[in-house]
Amino acid sequence: MTQTPSPWWAPHIHADRRPRLLLRNRIVQAVRAHLCGLGFVEVEAACLQVSPGNETHLSAFATERIGPDGARDPLYLHTSPEFACKKLLAAGEPRLFSLARVFRNRERGPLHHPEFTMLEWYRAGEPYTRLMQDCADLLRLAAETAGIARFAWRGRSCDPFAPFERLTLAEAFGRYAGIDLLASLDAAGATDRDALAASVAGAGLRVAGDDTWADLFSRVLVARIEPHLGEGRPTLLCEYPVSEAALARPSPRDPRVAERFELYACGVELANAFGELTDPGEQRRRFEDAMAERRRIYGEAYPIDEDFLAALGRMPEASGIALGLDRLVMLACGAARIDDVVWTPVADRSPR
Repeated sequence: MTQTPSPWWAPHIHADRRPRLLLRNRIVQAVRAHLCGLGFVEVEAACLQVSPGNETHLSAFATERIGPDGARDPLYLHTSPEFACKKLLAAGEPRLFSLARVFRNRERGPLHHPEFTMLEWYRAGEPYTRLMQDCADLLRLAAETAGIARFAWRGRSCDPFAPFERLTLAEAFGRYAGIDLLASLDAAGATDRDALAASVAGAGLRVAGDDTWADLFSRVLVARIEPHLGEGRPTLLCEYPVSEAALARPSPRDPRVAERFELYACGVELANAFGELTDPGEQRRRFEDAMAERRRIYGEAYPIDEDFLAALGRMPEASGIALGLDRLVMLACGAARIDDVVWTPVADRSPR
């Protein structure tokens, strides 16, 4: 007979988890003090929003608001505090951060939890490269708070005090997959699916007839590139194709790519940063394209937050970043799963 695992609240299980959870508290306190010391204002974004975000593969939890008259309006638990934070930038806040509870459906695994904590911070009038130094400071802060010299996860290790590796997507595709990524983009960043498919097949990866350019891009990224990132030292993966950077502005150096980077340590994606797009017309076009693709794949789409687009037209030039706090804590204490560093994990009846 298969024995049912003890719940997380069983005293002996909690006693084992508690040191990691207390470390989580210390890291949160240190991060909050650090950002406040730099002149950031902590803000609280409402979890209930008219739109949860408009990226193709982000799935939300839906609910509804019932008014005093019984009228019902659909609402969603946000997948990120990004829309609310950018409205505050438009309102005049120059530096802000949020330690937000966020919610993502269709996600559960060692690196995913349906409810988790996202640290987002924004700098008005500053380039997105400034966020790279913020990342270095926060990784060192987490390691110092934990009293460790290296991060660890599933047999991989990373020195959070080492200078970051900085790698463009084009360099990564060439180095680890032998693919010329930019050859599948035209001068404005439009994608050529057939060109990338030929390169992916030549690299020995599967290509299906219904694969889109984005499908092929993701397959190479996951299979050939991500396993190499953040090994030994943190990696900044930079200059994503514009089509893979939904809320980022194009690079002034090369309009085929965007001002976006992701931070990796021990093969784990920790953060996603943008030089923020502030063109509401272009943002609407990207949202509409993403929701059309979402409807094709999942049979549903989310509304566009018109209030957000109105705020975007008044928002100053800015840079912003989202960091998975639970993942950072997980690496700092060597835990195997996000559930191990969450005080009260969401119940899950599916096999684990």
